[in-house]
Amino acid sequence: MTQPQTDTRALRNALGRFATGIAIVTAIDPDGHPIGLTVNSFSAVSLQPALVLWCLDNGSHNLEAFRKASHHAINILSAEQQDLSNRFATWPADRFVGLPWHAGVGGAPVFPGCCASFEVANESALPGGDHTIFVGRVEKFSEAPQLAPLLFHAGRYRKLAEA
Repeated sequence: MTQPQTDTRALRNALGRFATGIAIVTAIDPDGHPIGLTVNSFSAVSLQPALVLWCLDNGSHNLEAFRKASHHAINILSAEQQDLSNRFATWPADRFVGLPWHAGVGGAPVFPGCCASFEVANESALPGGDHTIFVGRVEKFSEAPQLAPLLFHAGRYRKLAEA
């Protein structure tokens, strides 16, 4: 069914038909505190040089802190980390209280138990409509190929099924 271009709810629903992984992007704010949020807007850009991107709503209260951060960590969540995804998608007082993590390149928090993590230098922040597109140069990465990813499709968490 074709929808008018101005129907943002219908557009969001249609975009939700593209299954994505779930990541938590982290950094250290200008005051030295860890910040992070759940995203599903992550993508590879280039292998040479190694570049990735992720997007942040321009209305986010963390936008300026992410702009100013020298580095970000992109933590690709495993199927067992749905609670972590939910924690970083809501606004508790301190999302990091009681969580194990270690400082990656530039201090950006890296979580254990992820399918992969990318520690990136903040290369650029580009305008993209109502979002900012962050491009990062990969300085370090790791993966745990034995872990299944946490997926998001049509507004719900999903898990991979064997074919």
